[in-house]
Amino acid sequence: MAVVGGHKRILLTLEYDGTDYCGWQRQANGPSIQEELEKVLKTALLKDIAVMGAGRTDAGVHAAGQCAHFDTVSNIPADKYPFLFNAMLPRDICVSSARVVPPALHARFSAIGKTYTYRIDNRRQPRALKKRFFSHIPLLLDEKNMQGIANLLVGTHDFAAFAAAGGKTRTTIRTLDAVGVTRSGHDVTITVRGSAFLYNMVRIMAGTLIKAGLHKIDEHTILLALQTRNRLLLGPTADACGLELTRVHYEGIP
Repeated sequence: MAVVGGHKRILLTLEYDGTDYCGWQRQANGPSIQEELEKVLKTALLKDIAVMGAGRTDAGVHAAGQCAHFDTVSNIPADKYPFLFNAMLPRDICVSSARVVPPALHARFSAIGKTYTYRIDNRRQPRALKKRFFSHIPLLLDEKNMQGIANLLVGTHDFAAFAAAGGKTRTTIRTLDAVGVTRSGHDVTITVRGSAFLYNMVRIMAGTLIKAGLHKIDEHTILLALQTRNRLLLGPTADACGLELTRVHYEGIP
Protein backbone atom coordinates (compact mmCIF):
# COMPACT_ATOMS: atom_id res chain seq x y z
CA MET A 1 0.00 0.00 0.00
CA ALA A 2 1.40 3.40 -0.99
CA VAL A 3 1.22 5.63 2.09
CA VAL A 4 3.10 8.91 2.72
CA GLY A 5 2.60 10.59 6.10
CA GLY A 6 -0.62 8.67 6.61
CA HIS A 7 -2.04 9.78 3.27
CA LYS A 8 -3.27 7.32 0.66
CA ARG A 9 -3.90 8.16 -2.98
CA ILE A 10 -7.02 6.45 -4.31
CA LEU A 11 -7.55 6.06 -8.06
CA LEU A 12 -11.18 5.67 -9.12
CA THR A 13 -12.53 4.33 -12.39
CA LEU A 14 -16.04 5.59 -13.10
CA GLU A 15 -18.68 5.83 -15.75
CA TYR A 16 -21.39 8.40 -16.29
CA ASP A 17 -24.16 9.58 -18.54
CA GLY A 18 -23.11 13.18 -19.12
CA THR A 19 -26.40 14.37 -20.60
CA ASP A 20 -27.54 16.38 -17.59
CA TYR A 21 -24.14 17.73 -16.54
CA CYS A 22 -22.10 20.76 -17.59
CA GLY A 23 -19.07 18.48 -17.92
CA TRP A 24 -16.46 16.91 -15.68
CA GLN A 25 -15.10 20.09 -14.15
CA ARG A 26 -16.78 21.90 -11.28
CA GLN A 27 -18.57 25.01 -12.62
CA ALA A 28 -20.87 27.70 -11.33
CA ASN A 29 -23.43 27.34 -14.14
CA GLY A 30 -24.58 23.77 -13.45
CA PRO A 31 -23.88 20.38 -11.89
CA SER A 32 -20.64 18.60 -12.77
CA ILE A 33 -19.27 15.09 -12.28
CA GLN A 34 -16.37 16.37 -10.16
CA GLU A 35 -18.76 18.23 -7.88
CA GLU A 36 -20.93 15.16 -7.31
CA LEU A 37 -17.92 13.03 -6.34
CA GLU A 38 -16.61 15.68 -3.97
CA LYS A 39 -20.03 16.01 -2.33
CA VAL A 40 -19.98 12.29 -1.52
CA LEU A 41 -16.50 12.52 0.00
CA LYS A 42 -17.48 15.51 2.14
CA THR A 43 -20.55 13.67 3.42
CA ALA A 44 -18.69 10.43 4.09
CA LEU A 45 -15.37 11.76 5.40
CA LEU A 46 -16.60 15.07 6.87
CA LYS A 47 -14.04 17.24 5.09
CA ASP A 48 -13.46 18.89 1.73
CA ILE A 49 -11.41 16.63 -0.54
CA ALA A 50 -10.46 17.56 -4.11
CA VAL A 51 -10.98 14.96 -6.82
CA MET A 52 -8.68 15.28 -9.84
CA GLY A 53 -9.90 13.83 -13.14
CA ALA A 54 -7.94 12.37 -16.05
CA GLY A 55 -9.81 14.47 -18.60
CA ARG A 56 -12.25 17.35 -18.64
CA THR A 57 -15.14 15.93 -20.64
CA ASP A 58 -17.46 18.64 -21.99
CA ALA A 59 -21.14 19.14 -21.31
CA GLY A 60 -23.17 16.20 -22.59
CA VAL A 61 -20.16 13.92 -23.10
CA HIS A 62 -20.20 10.48 -21.46
CA ALA A 63 -17.59 8.20 -19.93
CA ALA A 64 -17.21 4.45 -19.55
CA GLY A 65 -13.69 4.58 -18.14
CA GLN A 66 -12.97 8.02 -16.70
CA CYS A 67 -10.32 7.98 -13.97
CA ALA A 68 -9.88 10.32 -11.03
CA HIS A 69 -7.79 10.40 -7.87
CA PHE A 70 -8.05 11.86 -4.39
CA ASP A 71 -5.89 11.78 -1.27
CA THR A 72 -7.17 10.70 2.12
CA VAL A 73 -6.04 9.64 5.59
CA SER A 74 -9.17 7.53 6.02
CA ASN A 75 -8.69 3.84 6.86
CA ILE A 76 -11.56 2.82 4.57
CA PRO A 77 -10.25 -0.02 2.36
CA ALA A 78 -9.96 0.98 -1.28
CA ASP A 79 -12.29 -1.78 -2.47
CA LYS A 80 -15.09 -0.34 -0.32
CA TYR A 81 -15.11 3.05 -2.03
CA PRO A 82 -17.26 1.94 -4.99
CA PHE A 83 -19.98 0.87 -2.55
CA LEU A 84 -19.68 4.15 -0.64
CA PHE A 85 -19.89 6.31 -3.76
CA ASN A 86 -22.64 4.34 -5.50
CA ALA A 87 -24.85 4.51 -2.42
CA MET A 88 -24.84 8.32 -2.58
CA LEU A 89 -24.17 9.34 -6.18
CA PRO A 90 -26.95 10.17 -8.65
CA ARG A 91 -28.03 7.16 -10.73
CA ASP A 92 -26.27 8.45 -13.84
CA ILE A 93 -22.81 8.28 -12.20
CA CYS A 94 -21.22 5.02 -11.00
CA VAL A 95 -17.78 4.17 -9.60
CA SER A 96 -16.72 0.78 -10.93
CA SER A 97 -13.41 0.33 -9.12
CA ALA A 98 -10.97 1.94 -6.70
CA ARG A 99 -7.37 1.14 -5.86
CA VAL A 100 -4.48 2.54 -3.83
CA VAL A 101 -1.77 3.88 -6.14
CA PRO A 102 1.68 5.40 -5.61
CA PRO A 103 1.51 9.05 -4.46
CA ALA A 104 3.33 10.17 -7.61
CA LEU A 105 0.56 8.86 -9.86
CA HIS A 106 -1.66 11.69 -11.07
CA ALA A 107 -4.94 10.86 -12.80
CA ARG A 108 -4.30 13.44 -15.52
CA PHE A 109 -0.54 13.93 -15.79
CA SER A 110 0.41 10.24 -15.45
CA ALA A 111 -1.93 9.12 -18.23
CA ILE A 112 -0.04 7.81 -21.25
CA GLY A 113 -3.08 7.81 -23.51
CA LYS A 114 -6.84 7.79 -23.85
CA THR A 115 -9.36 5.93 -25.96
CA TYR A 116 -12.52 7.68 -27.12
CA THR A 117 -15.57 6.21 -28.84
CA TYR A 118 -18.01 8.14 -31.01
CA ARG A 119 -21.34 6.49 -31.83
CA ILE A 120 -23.68 7.31 -34.70
CA ASP A 121 -27.24 6.12 -35.24
CA ASN A 122 -27.30 5.91 -39.04
CA ARG A 123 -30.93 5.11 -39.71
CA ARG A 124 -33.50 7.31 -41.42
CA GLN A 125 -35.47 7.97 -38.24
CA PRO A 126 -33.78 8.22 -34.82
CA ARG A 127 -34.33 5.69 -32.04
CA ALA A 128 -35.63 7.14 -28.80
CA LEU A 129 -33.49 4.85 -26.64
CA LYS A 130 -30.31 5.96 -28.41
CA LYS A 131 -30.79 9.71 -28.36
CA ARG A 132 -28.75 10.24 -25.19
CA PHE A 133 -25.73 8.24 -26.39
CA PHE A 134 -25.72 8.40 -30.22
CA SER A 135 -25.50 11.20 -32.74
CA HIS A 136 -28.18 10.78 -35.40
CA ILE A 137 -27.20 11.01 -39.07
CA PRO A 138 -30.19 10.13 -41.31
CA LEU A 139 -28.25 9.91 -44.60
CA LEU A 140 -26.38 6.69 -45.35
CA LEU A 141 -22.72 6.88 -44.38
CA ASP A 142 -19.98 5.16 -46.36
CA GLU A 143 -17.92 3.72 -43.51
CA LYS A 144 -15.20 2.49 -45.88
CA ASN A 145 -14.60 6.01 -47.13
CA MET A 146 -14.60 7.22 -43.53
CA GLN A 147 -11.90 4.68 -42.69
CA GLY A 148 -9.82 5.79 -45.65
CA ILE A 149 -9.85 9.36 -44.36
CA ALA A 150 -9.27 8.17 -40.79
CA ASN A 151 -6.07 6.44 -41.86
CA LEU A 152 -4.59 9.83 -42.79
CA LEU A 153 -4.90 10.97 -39.17
CA VAL A 154 -2.92 8.13 -37.61
CA GLY A 155 0.58 9.12 -36.51
CA THR A 156 2.11 12.38 -35.31
CA HIS A 157 0.72 15.57 -36.88
CA ASP A 158 0.01 19.19 -36.11
CA PHE A 159 -3.72 18.93 -35.34
CA ALA A 160 -4.33 22.69 -35.01
CA ALA A 161 -7.12 22.47 -37.61
CA PHE A 162 -8.86 19.91 -35.38
CA ALA A 163 -8.92 22.16 -32.30
CA ALA A 164 -11.77 24.43 -31.27
CA ALA A 165 -11.10 28.03 -30.30
CA GLY A 166 -10.52 28.55 -26.59
CA GLY A 167 -8.19 25.64 -25.94
CA LYS A 168 -5.05 26.30 -23.92
CA THR A 169 -2.03 24.27 -24.92
CA ARG A 170 1.65 24.88 -25.61
CA THR A 171 1.64 22.77 -28.77
CA THR A 172 -0.96 21.42 -31.17
CA ILE A 173 1.21 18.46 -32.19
CA ARG A 174 -0.41 15.18 -31.14
CA THR A 175 0.06 11.47 -31.85
CA LEU A 176 -2.82 9.16 -32.70
CA ASP A 177 -2.12 5.44 -32.38
CA ALA A 178 -5.31 4.26 -34.08
CA VAL A 179 -8.51 5.58 -35.66
CA GLY A 180 -11.08 2.95 -36.59
CA VAL A 181 -14.52 3.12 -38.20
CA THR A 182 -16.87 0.14 -38.03
CA ARG A 183 -20.50 -0.56 -38.83
CA SER A 184 -22.92 -2.96 -37.14
CA GLY A 185 -26.32 -2.72 -38.77
CA HIS A 186 -27.41 0.91 -38.50
CA ASP A 187 -24.74 1.78 -35.92
CA VAL A 188 -21.46 3.38 -37.03
CA THR A 189 -18.70 3.58 -34.44
CA ILE A 190 -15.53 5.67 -34.50
CA THR A 191 -12.77 4.64 -32.08
CA VAL A 192 -9.75 6.85 -31.48
CA ARG A 193 -6.69 6.16 -29.32
CA GLY A 194 -3.96 8.72 -28.78
CA SER A 195 -1.47 10.04 -26.30
CA ALA A 196 -3.32 13.32 -25.77
CA PHE A 197 -6.05 15.41 -27.37
CA LEU A 198 -6.82 19.05 -28.09
CA TYR A 199 -10.00 20.87 -27.09
CA ASN A 200 -12.93 19.29 -29.02
CA MET A 201 -10.44 17.38 -31.18
CA VAL A 202 -12.34 14.08 -31.22
CA ARG A 203 -15.68 15.75 -31.95
CA ILE A 204 -14.14 17.70 -34.85
CA MET A 205 -12.61 14.46 -36.12
CA ALA A 206 -16.01 12.78 -35.87
CA GLY A 207 -17.70 15.64 -37.72
CA THR A 208 -15.04 15.47 -40.43
CA LEU A 209 -15.35 11.69 -40.79
CA ILE A 210 -19.14 12.03 -41.02
CA LYS A 211 -18.58 14.51 -43.83
CA ALA A 212 -16.26 11.95 -45.47
CA GLY A 213 -18.98 9.32 -45.06
CA LEU A 214 -21.27 11.58 -47.08
CA HIS A 215 -18.55 12.04 -49.74
CA LYS A 216 -18.33 15.76 -49.00
CA ILE A 217 -14.62 15.87 -48.17
CA ASP A 218 -11.61 14.17 -49.75
CA GLU A 219 -8.07 13.14 -48.84
CA HIS A 220 -6.54 16.24 -50.43
CA THR A 221 -8.62 18.52 -48.22
CA ILE A 222 -7.62 16.64 -45.07
CA LEU A 223 -3.94 16.83 -45.93
CA LEU A 224 -4.31 20.53 -46.77
CA ALA A 225 -6.01 21.18 -43.41
CA LEU A 226 -3.17 19.47 -41.56
CA GLN A 227 -0.62 21.49 -43.52
CA THR A 228 -2.32 24.90 -43.30
CA ARG A 229 -3.92 24.45 -39.82
CA ASN A 230 -7.17 25.76 -41.35
CA ARG A 231 -10.17 24.71 -39.25
CA LEU A 232 -12.61 25.90 -41.94
CA LEU A 233 -11.56 23.12 -44.31
CA LEU A 234 -12.93 20.42 -42.01
CA GLY A 235 -16.35 19.21 -40.92
CA PRO A 236 -18.46 20.63 -38.09
CA THR A 237 -17.99 19.75 -34.45
CA ALA A 238 -20.10 16.61 -33.96
CA ASP A 239 -22.79 16.47 -31.28
CA ALA A 240 -21.56 15.89 -27.74
CA CYS A 241 -24.09 13.11 -27.10
CA GLY A 242 -22.23 10.65 -29.34
CA LEU A 243 -18.89 10.93 -27.53
CA GLU A 244 -17.62 8.69 -24.75
CA LEU A 245 -14.30 8.65 -22.91
CA THR A 246 -13.84 4.90 -23.02
CA ARG A 247 -10.55 4.33 -21.25
CA VAL A 248 -7.59 6.12 -19.70
CA HIS A 249 -4.27 4.30 -20.10
CA TYR A 250 -1.54 4.24 -17.43
CA GLU A 251 1.84 2.55 -17.34
CA GLY A 252 1.64 -0.66 -15.33
CA ILE A 253 -2.13 -0.48 -14.71
CA PRO A 254 -4.24 -2.94 -16.73
